[in-house]
Amino acid sequence: MKITSQFLREKFLQFFSERGHAVIPSASLIPENDPSVLFTTAGMHPLIPYLMGQKHPKGNRLCDVQKCVRTGDIEEVGDDSHLTFFEMLGNWSLGDYFNHQSIAWSYEFLTSKQYLGLDPDRISVTVFAGDEDAPRDDDSAAVWQQCGIPKERIFYLPKKNNWWIAGTTGPCGPDTEIFWDTGKPACGENCDPSCDCGKYLEIWNNVFMQYNKQADGSYLPLAQKNVDTGMGLERTVCVLNGYKSVYDIDLFAAALEKIQQLSGKKYDDNVKSMRIIADHVRTATFLLGDPVGVVPSNVDQGYVLRRLIRRAVRMANSLGMAKGSIAEIAKVYVQVYKDAYPELTQNADKIVSELNKEEEKFSKTLVAGEKEFFKVISHIPGKTVPGGTAFKLYDTFGFPVEMTVELAAENGYTVDVEGFRQKFAEHQARSHAGSEQRFKGGMAEGGGIETVYLHTATHLLQAALRRVLGDEVKQKGSNITPERLRFDFSFGRPMTKEEIEKTEALVNQAIEQNLPITCEEMPVEDARKTGAIGLFGDRYGEVVKVYSMGDFSKEICGGPHAASTGELGKFVITKEQSSSAGVRRIKAELHRE
Repeated sequence: MKITSQFLREKFLQFFSERGHAVIPSASLIPENDPSVLFTTAGMHPLIPYLMGQKHPKGNRLCDVQKCVRTGDIEEVGDDSHLTFFEMLGNWSLGDYFNHQSIAWSYEFLTSKQYLGLDPDRISVTVFAGDEDAPRDDDSAAVWQQCGIPKERIFYLPKKNNWWIAGTTGPCGPDTEIFWDTGKPACGENCDPSCDCGKYLEIWNNVFMQYNKQADGSYLPLAQKNVDTGMGLERTVCVLNGYKSVYDIDLFAAALEKIQQLSGKKYDDNVKSMRIIADHVRTATFLLGDPVGVVPSNVDQGYVLRRLIRRAVRMANSLGMAKGSIAEIAKVYVQVYKDAYPELTQNADKIVSELNKEEEKFSKTLVAGEKEFFKVISHIPGKTVPGGTAFKLYDTFGFPVEMTVELAAENGYTVDVEGFRQKFAEHQARSHAGSEQRFKGGMAEGGGIETVYLHTATHLLQAALRRVLGDEVKQKGSNITPERLRFDFSFGRPMTKEEIEKTEALVNQAIEQNLPITCEEMPVEDARKTGAIGLFGDRYGEVVKVYSMGDFSKEICGGPHAASTGELGKFVITKEQSSSAGVRRIKAELHRE
C-alpha cells in the first residue's frame, strides 16, 4: 500500500493529539515582525514568543503541519531531496516534557506498527558533541540506547550539525537528528550522517531548546526548557514508500504529468528541468496564495518569488512549453492541496493572474537576454564573464544576474559577480532613486519609484506615530509593494479614530511642507548621538546612512528615498489593526496625480 501525504499528516496529528497536544493551524509563510528572515523556514517561527515564556492559549503541548520556504539551497533543487517549499510536521513542549519523552515518542511514532512501522535497524541518530557553549549530550544518547538504537548508530556531531537556531540570535539548543538508511553503500570508513553521499536521509529533528543566544554571542538559559521538533513531510513520505526521490511522492505526480503533457517530452529524459519547474511553481503557488499575500516585485519576498517564477519560465521555455503553461501547472497544485490548504482555492484567480503577468513580462526579456548572452561568450577570452558584461545584460536587457550565473554554469563559464556588484553600485550612485533592496547576489530590475515613495512615507509615518502615541512606538517590520505600505509597530492597544486621523494629518503636513531629504554617512554611534532612530540594531554595519526629512524625521536607513517629501502625494491610512500581541499594523497608500 502506498502511503499518501494526507495519511502522514493525519497520523502525525492523531498521534500527538492522543498524547495531550493541541492541534494548531499552519501560520503564514511571511513571518510576523521578524526582519531577520524573509520566510517562515521552520515551525518555530510563529511560536517564538511562547518559546520565550509567553503562555500559549492552547496550552503547553502543541502540534502542527507548518508551511515553510527555504531558498538557501536553490541551486540544489532538481536532485533527489531538495525543495524550496515543504511542509514541516512538528510537536512542541513549552516548558513541559523534555528530551526523554520527546525521543521516546519520536521512536514510537516511527517504528510502531500502529503508526509508521519503519524498520528500527535502518534508523541512525546524531546528538550534540558539546563545545565551550554547552556540554556533550550524553543524556539524549542514553535515551536512544534505551529505545533500542545501538551505540554504533549514535553519532556525536558538532554545533554546525547538531545545534538549532532560527536566525543569528534567539531561542536555541542542541538537537538530535533522526536519519533513514537509504540502502546506498557507505562512502568510506568514516561515513556518517554528516556525509552528503546519500546513504543517510534526515527525516526528523528534535531540538531541546534551552538557551537564548544574545547579540554579543553569549548564551543565557531560557526561562523554560522547550522541545521543538520538525519532520519533513515530503522526505518522510518518500521513505515510507521506498522511493528514490521526493519528487516521486503523490504531491508531485499530477504536476509532473501536466509538465510532460504541456511539453510533449518525457520526464525520464528531462528530469532536472522538470523537477525545477514542479518545485518552483509549487512554491510560487503557495506564496501567491498565502493569506498575507506576496506578489512579484524587486524587494524581499517579492524578489525571491519573481526569481522562482522566472527560473521556472526559463526551464519551461527550454522544454518548448507554450506561454501560459506555468499557470496551468499552478492550477494542478490548487487541486492537489485544496483540502489541506483551502486558501489556495480562495486565491486561485490571483495565483493564475500574477503568474501569467510575470511570465508575459519575462518572456520578452528571456529571448533577448539569452541571445545576447551567447553572443557575448563567443567573444570573451577565457571562461569568466566580466562583471561589466553581466551588468550590461542586466541594465540593457533586464536579465537578472542570477540568470547569467546559471546560464554561464550550464555552459562551463563563471561570472565575476563582485565586478557586477561594483558596476551596479556605480549605477545606483548615478541614479537618485538608489536601491534599498537586499542585494542577493545582484538584485532588482529598474523602476520601482512607487516603492521608493512608499518607503519614504514609512519614515514620516513612524515619526508621526511617535508624536501622537509616544516614544514607545518602534518599528517591528514593514512590507512595501508598488501599491501600498504595511508598517508594524510596538503599541499595546488599538489606536482611536482621533489618533489615526491625527497621525495621517501630521504625515500630510510634512508632505505639504516639501521638506528636503538629506543623507549623511557616519559611524553608527555618532548616528545614535544625533538622535537618529536605528530600526534593526547593527543591520547596516559600522558606518551608516542617516536620512533626515527636515526636522520631522531622522533615521538610520539604507535607502532609497525621494528627494523631498513634496514628491509623495496624499498619504491615506486604509487600515489599523492588530498584528500580534503588543504590535499594531497600519496599511496606507499614497494617492498621486
